[in-house]
Amino acid sequence: MVEKLTELEKRYQELETLLASSEVASNPEQYPKYAKEHSSLKEIVGKFREYRRMQAEICDLEEMLKRRDQEPDIACMAESELEELRKRYQECKTVLEEMLVGEEPNSNKDVIMEIRAGTGGLEASLFAAELFRMYGRYAVSNGWKVETLTTSVSEAGGFKEIIFSISGSGVYRKLKYESGVHRVQRVPVTEASGRIHTSTVTVAVLPEAEEVDIKINPEDVRIDVFRSSGPGGQSVNTTDSAVRLTHIPTGLVVTCQDERSQLKNKNKAFRVLRTRLMDTARQQQEEKMANQRRSQIGTGDRSEKIRTYNFADRRITDHRIGFSLYNLSAYLEGEMEEMIHALLKMERQRKLVCWKNS
Repeated sequence: MVEKLTELEKRYQELETLLASSEVASNPEQYPKYAKEHSSLKEIVGKFREYRRMQAEICDLEEMLKRRDQEPDIACMAESELEELRKRYQECKTVLEEMLVGEEPNSNKDVIMEIRAGTGGLEASLFAAELFRMYGRYAVSNGWKVETLTTSVSEAGGFKEIIFSISGSGVYRKLKYESGVHRVQRVPVTEASGRIHTSTVTVAVLPEAEEVDIKINPEDVRIDVFRSSGPGGQSVNTTDSAVRLTHIPTGLVVTCQDERSQLKNKNKAFRVLRTRLMDTARQQQEEKMANQRRSQIGTGDRSEKIRTYNFADRRITDHRIGFSLYNLSAYLEGEMEEMIHALLKMERQRKLVCWKNS
């Protein structure tokens, strides 16, 4: 553990030097990247330094106890301090272990989220819009940036599909457990008889791929342009600004039409395509590690029912960890931290057991 933490501290110091250099400070691409990595390491490095300080203090107090015969009063004081310090030292060590095993390569990546209406027709599309608003408000509370990439609006004003990016520090780490089927149980606004309906919405959270992560051969992509359309198929633009990318080797198709600029739509479409290709590669790799994956909280299976939003009981239940909250209105306003904290804690505990047994 100490060896790994020492490496992280060394990298933290390297980043401090880089951020202080005029070359990096004047580079609009490098500076945000290094600043983000520096921010992600700040907490664990600070805790590691606290751990080493306590370790040194314990050694000093133990030396005092060895001189009990010569300095009995000082030794008595050292003994009382030592008991409390050892307790705090052990607590600090446990926190460091949890922080260390909780890290993964994509934890500090930005994400591309895809929300799609499932069963339930118009009601599902309305709930998809509510989830998008919820994630947007949670992002704002964390100081993150949200950018809509492409949308498909339903007749009721909800979303058949919406794809958007969220960027900031620690985004994937906190949002990765949102992937899966979200179920809502409530009386729809379209229901005259007052019966409770069950609808579903599918959420996918993908760590955003950068160009260095995924190289796309231009010859593997067919690019089609057309006029963008709104609900019902009516044309909303007089130029061919909408872009459709087809990745020939995999058959993946990405369409972007929200921007009036063909170039902007093309750039957004390539962002989504790169991310989906990286996610496909990740899932293939994880299938090879199926036994290990079963011991973790499910995070990638889009057919897995992960959460229920029950309006009658004002309850949100995460079925993977059996955890419920009774603040549905506030939760949909973006107050998601308690649920996310519970998911992170459970996963850290499971990883810690695997780590100690390995």
